[in-house]
Amino acid sequence: MTTLIILNREPYDNTDVTWNALRLAGKLLEAGTTVRIFLMNDAVDLARDVCKPPIGYDQDLSLMLKELISNNVEVKVCGTCMSRCGIYKNHPYFDGALKSTMPELAQWVINSDKVLTF
Repeated sequence: MTTLIILNREPYDNTDVTWNALRLAGKLLEAGTTVRIFLMNDAVDLARDVCKPPIGYDQDLSLMLKELISNNVEVKVCGTCMSRCGIYKNHPYFDGALKSTMPELAQWVINSDKVLTF
């Protein structure tokens, strides 16, 4: 079983939406599901080393994403969004987060058993 998780929101947007998506990805992985993550819109900041938790936030979401990558979760990030979206526009994506395209996302959607969006 393959689950694709698509994230759209700024990582630190005064909600726990991104944190919960990453927690779910980890639990799905533990349950034996193949997990893929695609970041688009303002969620692309999650894959940038310059993205740090704000003061008072107790979770490092970029570190959580890196840990998922180290556990063989494929992560792709919208290439067009690199210069259009996020607080850190034009900053590069970190290792393991691959710059991608809308056609690649379409293929992931086609080849996934479940698609979740956050």
